[in-house]
Amino acid sequence: MKQSRTMSLVESIANIGVGYGIAVVAQVVVFPIFGLHTTLAQNLMMGAIFTVVSIGRSYALRRLFETIRDSSEFPVRR
Repeated sequence: MKQSRTMSLVESIANIGVGYGIAVVAQVVVFPIFGLHTTLAQNLMMGAIFTVVSIGRSYALRRLFETIRDSSEFPVRR
């Protein structure tokens, strides 16, 4: 069964939201271990930056693999 466009959008938004939350919580927990002390606002901003980078990475990889799939789907026969 194929996933609908709406459910793909819902899944993507949920993935981004969960990833953002995990990133911020991880920063709040891990940064002090390494002597980095940031405010909540700074952690939220860094989490947003990391999220944007992650979205770009995910999109680029998805397009790369889609291109690979398309090029191998109908091989030329001689």
